[in-house]
Amino acid sequence: MKRRHTIACSLSNLKGVRDFIRESISEQVTNNITSEDVVLALDEMCSNLMIHAHQCNPDHTIELMLDTTNPNCLVVEITDDGNAFDINAFREPELNNLVNEKRKGGLGIRLVKSIMDSIEYFERNGAKVCRLTKKIQ
Repeated sequence: MKRRHTIACSLSNLKGVRDFIRESISEQVTNNITSEDVVLALDEMCSNLMIHAHQCNPDHTIELMLDTTNPNCLVVEITDDGNAFDINAFREPELNNLVNEKRKGGLGIRLVKSIMDSIEYFERNGAKVCRLTKKIQ
């Protein structure tokens, strides 16, 4: 089944994103740890888009599409028209540097990459699409 959810780019909408993801994957992902990992990764991706690509402008929207058709694989597409950011091209800061510099942030991308099995970026009909895939045991 494919489910879609469009949300305004306000951080106050992230709870609705998490609820939508949990509900959408509940039948396919029965392992609670895996389910919450996916929720965490997608929450991070959506919040980064809202903050960095849309400056938390509630007049802008992003769309999530969750495809649970394949019982062995969860596919999520996040579509928007904000500034493109390719997570795969980002050089992650060294953990020691983050600690020594006492920087906030910088771990979300590492987290998403460790949870999801693949991350792709492409354009469709002029919009940016980030496709994240998670294999289900």
